[in-house]
Amino acid sequence: MTIVFVHGVPLTSAAWRPLLDELSQFIHEDVVRLSPPGFGAPLSSDFDATIDGYRNWLVDELSRFEAPVHIVGHDWGGGHVAEVAMTRPDLLRSWVSDTIAGYEPDFVWHPLAQTWQTPGEGERAIEEIFAGDADERAARMVEWGIPEPVAGEVALGQGAEMGRAILALYRSAVPSVLHERGRDLPAAAARPGLVPIATEDFTVGSIVIRHRAAERAGARAVELEGLGHWWMIEGPARAARMLAEFWNGL
Repeated sequence: MTIVFVHGVPLTSAAWRPLLDELSQFIHEDVVRLSPPGFGAPLSSDFDATIDGYRNWLVDELSRFEAPVHIVGHDWGGGHVAEVAMTRPDLLRSWVSDTIAGYEPDFVWHPLAQTWQTPGEGERAIEEIFAGDADERAARMVEWGIPEPVAGEVALGQGAEMGRAILALYRSAVPSVLHERGRDLPAAAARPGLVPIATEDFTVGSIVIRHRAAERAGARAVELEGLGHWWMIEGPARAARMLAEFWNGL
């Protein structure tokens, strides 16, 4: 069976490398890293870089596999995974997402996301984040908590295309939209789910609402004590054991 990994903002598929290096000792399945358009893959001028557009993109990609897959998503990649779990569970054997708390009615976007959702302010913030050469962008990623050498690898894929995709995606995901879509979260229980809860991640909702969202989705929740938003880079060995235990228990 195939295991698919989907990353989020502002990453490329390089973010999965530390985890996959550790995971290789536990699994023997085929592994595929899918890069959403604008995030390490080309962003065509006619691509709909919204929640619906990325969900449709992922559905198309997963439809190419001969059988349902295990899928793992981080950050907005986790959002895309959740959207597929709610609408096309037939494409999945199981799903993992650290980003489902946004569907809870009391979820509040983190400050940078709110800036990106604000016309004018968002454009200025994106220009600052992606300014300079790859070394300068890598230094910013290190400040964000992404260690080298992953920060340098990710920086190579960052630029204006990624900035445009970020703005369009976040502006399609205002709280009222997410809360409405959240009514369908229980549909994700059609396939086994896992919600990693990094206790030091303060960008994806409180621990309480992450547990609540996992329960509504019929998913198992696992707390990763002491790890932050980049849990698969910060603690790849622990993350690999968590995933292997989940799949082995199916």
